[in-house]
Amino acid sequence: MDVRNVATVEPEVEHNGTVPVWWLIHPRELKDITDGGDLVSIPPDTVHSLRTTGDQSVHCFCFAVGVKDAPPIDYTNH
Repeated sequence: MDVRNVATVEPEVEHNGTVPVWWLIHPRELKDITDGGDLVSIPPDTVHSLRTTGDQSVHCFCFAVGVKDAPPIDYTNH
């Protein structure tokens, strides 16, 4: 399992030297192993899980987008 943590990554200054970015996945890093694969979009507040249906490994890149003024989500009941 490949687990990455922002505490172990040095920031790279992007956007004309104005924004530090802690890349956990560099742009296009997963392209070779996901090229031709599937994309699954899961709507907000939807309970979900991920598992394989065959013998191949799952390569998963997850991200979330914050919505301004959204209330906190209680994940303890999922």
